[in-house]
Amino acid sequence: MFTPDIKSLLEGVPSPAMVLDDMLRIVDMNRLMEAMSGHVIDEVRGIHGELVLRSNVGNNRDRLFKAVLETGEPVASEGDILNCYRRKIPVHCYISPLANRKNNRRGLFVVTELVQLDEVKKDPTNKIFSLNEIIGYSPKMQQVFDKIPLISQTDASALITGETGTGKDKIAEIIHNHSPRSRFPFIKINCGALPLGLLESELFGHTKGAFTGATRNKAGMFKLADRGTLFLTEIGDMPLPLQVKLLSVLDDRQFFPIGGEQSISVDVRIIAATHRSLQEQVKKKKFREDLFYRLNVLYVHLPPLREREVDIRYLADHFLEKFTAALRSNIVGFTSEAMDSLLSYSYPGNVREMSNIVEYAVNMCKEKKVGLEHLPGYIFEPIPEAPAESHISDDENFYEQPQQDTTAQPSPSMVLSEQKQESWNDIERQMIIDTLKEYGGSRKKVASHLRWTRMKLWRKMKKYGLLA
Repeated sequence: MFTPDIKSLLEGVPSPAMVLDDMLRIVDMNRLMEAMSGHVIDEVRGIHGELVLRSNVGNNRDRLFKAVLETGEPVASEGDILNCYRRKIPVHCYISPLANRKNNRRGLFVVTELVQLDEVKKDPTNKIFSLNEIIGYSPKMQQVFDKIPLISQTDASALITGETGTGKDKIAEIIHNHSPRSRFPFIKINCGALPLGLLESELFGHTKGAFTGATRNKAGMFKLADRGTLFLTEIGDMPLPLQVKLLSVLDDRQFFPIGGEQSISVDVRIIAATHRSLQEQVKKKKFREDLFYRLNVLYVHLPPLREREVDIRYLADHFLEKFTAALRSNIVGFTSEAMDSLLSYSYPGNVREMSNIVEYAVNMCKEKKVGLEHLPGYIFEPIPEAPAESHISDDENFYEQPQQDTTAQPSPSMVLSEQKQESWNDIERQMIIDTLKEYGGSRKKVASHLRWTRMKLWRKMKKYGLLA
């Protein structure tokens, strides 16, 4: 008789879920539960469920778990989950019994749902960053979240780095909103969108008659942001002459508007952001070293979406809900094939690109679920390798560690690569083929042997053209 695979069933649940045995030990859990708890199933299988998923949902001494096992009646409760990063996550928890064919209760099925934003706001002590602000359960995003409260409670300059579309603007706004300056303006200006003269006028203002077309006095962004926060996005594109004046303002807290003779004092907190490597810009004499160190007092790096695998499903569901509500659509989710494609795409445009992909799909879809045919065609095409670019490092310590001298002689491995020896992609592809042969084509066993998730194996096989 057909016996369903527990892992497949769990992955079909659109919420964090896990299965416990009759000793209340973890049997399996889905990717969403791994993301929320911060634990990988291979590390916690066989461990008592309450030790891994610590909570205050009324389950002290396993009271709820034991009650469901004894009575066979499902139980619903709500409270906070404390994940491995010690972050409280408000949830609704549903516990149901699992029985065999003889109706003997042999375990529990536990499903959690994140509490909606409005309910979170009712608790003023809750420090979780809401889904409407930014989504992140991956370890790298947890590191970002851990820094935000610290950065928010100081007036020191902060530098936010990350590829285009990673959410630097949103993080800057969150920092401001959680700071003592939140009652005052948050002013944003793109340093790469305006020419030198116009950018200087926008930042510092001008007096009437200062230049042709200056028909009135104009307050600059520094003045408008007084007692609040000035967010300088794409700071790496700021012209060098203006960098000198910005450095002076940061040091003296005062400036002269264009054409003005009276200095203006301001109390402004500076947050800067860039998708470039400012250290590389300094080496190329395109950015002042003293300004770099003046801005880089506090530092946050936002990882690209391709390094946040566990967040992709959450983001997809979030954007789907957002756009279906705006269009009053009755779409309820993604087909498994469409979700697999979203999970396997590399997102060079990061979160912004994912938002655009889901918005496109919602507009194209006239059915209950978004399918492969509703996704933009380009996500199925191979992405060519981009030429070397002076983007920021993915290493979070890039701006915090001195750079090593890279002028050493080429190593033997470099020489071998120049002789066009077998590439890593060739080696990895052959490794997958050999392991598939060893286990008779069982992807489950291959993934376990390679210590990969089954989804990671699927993506690798797709990459190397190994899918039938």
